[in-house]
Amino acid sequence: MAAEKPSSKGQAWFCTTGLPSDIVIEVEDMTFHLHKFPLMSKSRKLHQLITEQETNPSNSATQRNDQQEPEEERDEIEEILCQISLMDFPGGSETFEMAAKFCYGVKVDLNSSIIAPLRCAGEFLEMTEEYSEDNLISKTERFFSHSVLKSIKESIKALKSCERVMALAESLGITERCIDSIASRASSADPALFGWPVSEAANENIKAGSNQALWNGIESAVRRKGGGARSNNADSWFEDLALLSLPLFQRLILAMKMGDLNPEIVESCLMYYAKKHIPGISRSNRKPSSSSSSIASEGGQRDVLETIVSNLPLQKSSRSSTATRFLFGLLRTANILNAAEECRSTLEKKIGLQLEQATLDDLLIPSYSYLNETLYDVDCLERVLGHFLDGLQEERNGGEIEAGEDGGVSSVSSPTLMLVGKLIDGYLAEIASDANLKPDRFYNLALTLPEQARLFDDGLYRAVDVYLKAHPWISEAEREKICGVMDCQKLTLEACTHAAQNERLPLRAVVQVLFFEQLQLRHAIAGTLIAAEADPARPSMLRFRGEEVEAGEEAEAQAGVEVEAGAVQEGSSNTWRAAVRENQVLRLDMDSMRTRVHQLERECSTMKKVIEKIDKEGPLGNGGGWRGSLTRRFGCKFKTQVCDSHEQTVVNARKGRQQQQQ
Repeated sequence: MAAEKPSSKGQAWFCTTGLPSDIVIEVEDMTFHLHKFPLMSKSRKLHQLITEQETNPSNSATQRNDQQEPEEERDEIEEILCQISLMDFPGGSETFEMAAKFCYGVKVDLNSSIIAPLRCAGEFLEMTEEYSEDNLISKTERFFSHSVLKSIKESIKALKSCERVMALAESLGITERCIDSIASRASSADPALFGWPVSEAANENIKAGSNQALWNGIESAVRRKGGGARSNNADSWFEDLALLSLPLFQRLILAMKMGDLNPEIVESCLMYYAKKHIPGISRSNRKPSSSSSSIASEGGQRDVLETIVSNLPLQKSSRSSTATRFLFGLLRTANILNAAEECRSTLEKKIGLQLEQATLDDLLIPSYSYLNETLYDVDCLERVLGHFLDGLQEERNGGEIEAGEDGGVSSVSSPTLMLVGKLIDGYLAEIASDANLKPDRFYNLALTLPEQARLFDDGLYRAVDVYLKAHPWISEAEREKICGVMDCQKLTLEACTHAAQNERLPLRAVVQVLFFEQLQLRHAIAGTLIAAEADPARPSMLRFRGEEVEAGEEAEAQAGVEVEAGAVQEGSSNTWRAAVRENQVLRLDMDSMRTRVHQLERECSTMKKVIEKIDKEGPLGNGGGWRGSLTRRFGCKFKTQVCDSHEQTVVNARKGRQQQQQ
């Protein structure tokens, strides 16, 4: 049959063949003026409906008045014999238009976006192979099996098109076949392509010539040659996935999890879907992208969030800080949307399992509740930190971390624990300036981690110094309690020097700092003496005497050779004189160091007596207080400085000073 030429006028669709239309079919708000023969030759259902119309003339449409028709339509449409209404047609008027074109022999370009509705239309119209050869059902089935299901991207598009004909697509198994195809093909894909990098609107403007990819504001080297093109393919895959409705997406994720899919792939799918449907998860991009399907209601966003969280893999993510930053974004959004308590608890527990991958910016979660007086949600961080310690304890019980003698987390600090310790010290220093932060809250949070979490307490001292500076009104007892969170023995020499001159510290803390500073100096001097005696470049007297005896024995053994014996004796004499001089210099150095050590011990003893006397007499009224008394007795002056002790700087300074001493 030759292809017909259709035309559309307003809400009516005409097939302009020069022959009058003899049937009108109504689908939704569109009226199709067609011919019986092409339809009846392909569709058993339409053949039955038309036959019923012909056998029951009362149901046929009345003849139209030619005077009411436009002049250009009179030659084509003269009489309408029957009228059929298909209000529940699958896919609506657009799908019926393609089915009608197929009946007329017009070529229909099949693609994954229309294949599901067109397959359902063929089923609805009963366009089977038994009724007519090479009919619509067989043609759409071949395309669906050979083209759509062979590609994960095309399968997602076909699954999206099922939303328009969900009931019939479910009964025909189209939805299930698409989901199975996506899950099976995703399992055989390279996990490196899924979710890395996940493009965002804020990261699309990459500088020309750059060989780095941006993910959530973080620069990362491209994995391999050609990684940019492959990442674009992965992004395109996720773009289609994010267009699915929430029920279909949830079914797809469940199928992926039941198929033992790589948890990283499942997590990447959830991350991309959440970024598309929940604005504000990423701090670098607060506005939803133009291509994302926006969710108007707050309840809809809450449903998406809770669905994402309930399907997150329980395993610890291996993607460094990217997944952790995403989880913190979900937690902030959950607090804003007032999500269910179970949802927030699940997020806190999962974050706790990988807390060492977080950054200080991640921990600063604003407090959205009127019940919290502090600027940041300290309670939330305490719960996350508790989950982290519970995870470490489980690892220790499982044999992954050796148990310590005290039964704690470990007697030897693990790298993970030390990373979290440094992170919490930075968090304490950040929240210490909050005027509403109570001393007990600061104290309890600082003591949450075990002692093994900190190699040095310089970061903790900095947080204490910031807190005392921001809270000058707290009592002396509270100041001493706050200073009790740090161990003065774990302060570096630079931190001790700063603390000894810090007027914000209470007297007891300064005394402890001075004592341990003197102790560090004593150990340093003792270590220098031991190193000097063990230095092979400065031999001891005993070794020189042994060399002299050996030289004498050698000279006696070679007494027959006078020239050689004289040379050996002269060399021995020179060695003896050099050894005596070196020994004298070493003895003078040791005597000088012993004298200095005794002086320091006497000064420390005198200082203890003075402090005990001050404690008995009470605070001094005049003379500048106890600091003035120390100044008069020992001739030392204390200056107030701003604490800025960092572990890296302190360690580098100590290394430099040790090299100078050597």
